Amino acid sequence: LQNVRIDPSSISFSMWKDIPVPFYMSVHFFEVLNPKEVLQGAKPVLNERGPFVYREFRYKTNITFHDNDTVSFLEYRKLFFQPHLSNGSEEEYIVVPNILMMGAAVMMENLPNFVKLLLSGALAGLKQEAFMNRTVGEIMWGYDDPLIDAINMIVPGLIPFKGKFGLFMEFNNSDSGLFTVNTGMKNISRVHIVDSWNGLKKVNYWRSNECNMINGTAGEMWPPFMSPTSLEFYSPDACRSMTLVYERSGKFKGVPTYRFVAPKTLFANGTDYPPNEGFCPCMQSGILNVSTCRLNAPMFISHPHFYNADPALVNAVEGLHPSKDHHALFLDVHPMTGIPMNCSIKLQLNLYIKQVSGIIQTGKIQPVVLPLLWFAESGSIEGSVLKQFYTNLVLIPSVLDYLQYIFLGLSIPLIISAAILM
Repeated sequence: LQNVRIDPSSISFSMWKDIPVPFYMSVHFFEVLNPKEVLQGAKPVLNERGPFVYREFRYKTNITFHDNDTVSFLEYRKLFFQPHLSNGSEEEYIVVPNILMMGAAVMMENLPNFVKLLLSGALAGLKQEAFMNRTVGEIMWGYDDPLIDAINMIVPGLIPFKGKFGLFMEFNNSDSGLFTVNTGMKNISRVHIVDSWNGLKKVNYWRSNECNMINGTAGEMWPPFMSPTSLEFYSPDACRSMTLVYERSGKFKGVPTYRFVAPKTLFANGTDYPPNEGFCPCMQSGILNVSTCRLNAPMFISHPHFYNADPALVNAVEGLHPSKDHHALFLDVHPMTGIPMNCSIKLQLNLYIKQVSGIIQTGKIQPVVLPLLWFAESGSIEGSVLKQFYTNLVLIPSVLDYLQYIFLGLSIPLIISAAILM
């Protein structure tokens, strides 16, 4: 118990503070092969490109212990491109939707026609089109776009940022918010459980108290002596708490594990799974509308290739092949300590695009939730860390447990002998 508390003297503290597990983020882009036809109302044809692999380093700063058995911290992520592990370079060009333009068009759909005409004129003047040909590095880390200033001038506050635009600009060299979690010093069953995030006991993105709750841990470790039922964690990237369910028991390099996976209800809509009604307005099952925490942009997250989603989403485009082996997420956790041994968390980013009356650049695009990319954050304990973990938290307890039964077996004859002599 002492070794899994968040305490500088515990074995797991250094692992918790500076995660020694080599994490990798693999990004797969969906290239649109027929952009001109899509503008005329055709079904999008997609081709998956990648993976583009990044080594991910995580470390904590501002670690502050509090009197109420909690500790607060900021965790930072740094990503470094790994050419030798990637299928392509960051300089490769990919045809994708003009995310900023198409997102703004949908966001402005219900505004007065003269506003949309102003935007349409600005798009023409800036030579903006519905699809763009950008490099992987630009899409990931940002590119200068005069459209940002134009939109801010036409509809102030619609997109509250300036300068560059990139899907992962806020992901690299940034923190995931101020987490305050329980240390387990007084109650080990509460260790790693989130007390607050950015000072909040619950978020306000969603339409029900249940959906706004911050449940579980920060997604790094869980309380010890886990039961084979479920685990919860709060994900700032998904703006919500998520519950994974037990699938099976196994071993990772000799260490016993429980595997937890996403239930089919994780991204189900309110019709298929009523508790998720608070995450609506919903579309088909299998996609989560995250517009409320993404500047109101028409963004959705899902499993890659719309795995576990309504088949209508897969059939609306060509080129998707959902499968459990390639697209399901999982966590393998050592149940006695609550420490993950092996994991692969996979999510897909999608953009809702459609023809918007008054904005000629949207052509005759049919309404569709279009996959942009999917990424997997994967890591496993290995090397000297695995050896130390196995020795201290698996081998020694097993030997002690074995010796306990030996001593018990030896003591029984002594007890009987003593009884007879009495």
